[in-house]
Amino acid sequence: MPFARLTATGPDLPAQTRAALAADITALLEKDLFKAPEVTVVQINTVPASHWFVAGAGIKNATGVHLEVDITAGTNTAAEQATFIEHAYAVLNQHLGLLTTATYVVLRELGGESWGFNGMTQMARRRDPFQKS
Repeated sequence: MPFARLTATGPDLPAQTRAALAADITALLEKDLFKAPEVTVVQINTVPASHWFVAGAGIKNATGVHLEVDITAGTNTAAEQATFIEHAYAVLNQHLGLLTTATYVVLRELGGESWGFNGMTQMARRRDPFQKS
């Protein structure tokens, strides 16, 4: 049940680009990290380039991008996570063009007791995956 937040600089992205990014990120999460698409959320935000700084300076001629994905701790190996980060960067580059050198893809591992969906923690789902929330 990953929750992905993509923030990029520039004007609001065209609907087609947002949809393609969401579809590709969801597909990567399924392929590389074995996450179920039906409970995967991708949120896409844009901010003005004037609000993005690298090394203390404004960016020019590149897109600032940060992709942060929350996943449950212990559900993926380091190799799986590295593969996702590599593939996600390629997807961002494909859809958003020239990226700043400080483009981050972050996987945040949260304990199963610290988050969940539909009113049930991930830890409770592990104990009884068929329990209704």
